[in-house]
Amino acid sequence: MSTCGTKPTLDPALHRQQKPDWIKVKLPKDPAFWSTKSLVTDLKLTTVCEEAQCPNRWECWSHGTATFMIAGEKCTRACGFCAVKTAKPDPLDADEPMRVAEATRRLKLRHVVITAVARDDLKDGGADHFRQTIVAVRALNPETIIEVLVPDFNDRDWALAMVMEARPHIFNHNLETVARLTPLVRSRAQYQRSLTVLKKAKAMVDGKVATKSGLMLGLGERPEEVFQAMDDLLAHDVTVLTLGQYLRPSVKHLPVIEFIPPAMFDDFKEIALAKGFRHVASGPLVRSSYHAANFRPELDVLQAIEADLAG
Repeated sequence: MSTCGTKPTLDPALHRQQKPDWIKVKLPKDPAFWSTKSLVTDLKLTTVCEEAQCPNRWECWSHGTATFMIAGEKCTRACGFCAVKTAKPDPLDADEPMRVAEATRRLKLRHVVITAVARDDLKDGGADHFRQTIVAVRALNPETIIEVLVPDFNDRDWALAMVMEARPHIFNHNLETVARLTPLVRSRAQYQRSLTVLKKAKAMVDGKVATKSGLMLGLGERPEEVFQAMDDLLAHDVTVLTLGQYLRPSVKHLPVIEFIPPAMFDDFKEIALAKGFRHVASGPLVRSSYHAANFRPELDVLQAIEADLAG
């Protein structure tokens, strides 16, 4: 990686830089894409695929999968990288958990990802809404692996406990970037706080959950900073890692400092696996939930969750 710790700026000219060939995606031709889009619309659901302008939404929807974003489409934070709009959120929709469960059933998902905007306007940060959604999805889809991608809940242990008591199979919370760039890239979020949340989540269920986190590259980070982030995650009991290219949503967002070539992502994956991660997804178009079903939690974790829920 040729970046040398350059600090991102809001130079509009950087938004016009041409994307390399490996970033370009093909538009959908599979009718399954439109079927998935119709289902999401019919059930009045929000997906992070659309709200965050995910480059993989064409591929994922063509395969009948989507990442559901609960608690509305208005976020209380204004992160420098994120396409989700910042505004005063609407009240929570009490029927949303059941609609997510129904969509999971209709799509016949074997792995569902549930995420949400940051809801700092709520005392629990939306934790109970996560809990209700997990419970509803499991009741209607008992064989489906449930992954949650959560905000930090402002490090409120009692709020985090609400989510963990519902026993998701995979708990995901993203670092997003390296320690040095966190204050610039992530609104309100703190690097060490995110690590602490990940460790606490696992401890709350005696390790009976797979924990996961992700980083965006191309914001000006140095390779040694990426390696340090890997070590920090491992030290906080995280075993699943995603690495992807940051893409600028608009001129109002942080610019791309560098487009990382696929070969470099391959190198990072090899290094991460050598360091001890159990599963690594690394590539220019990788996002937190991209091909999420390729990872399946350890059998003993699945059995432990089933036993705890039954008991």
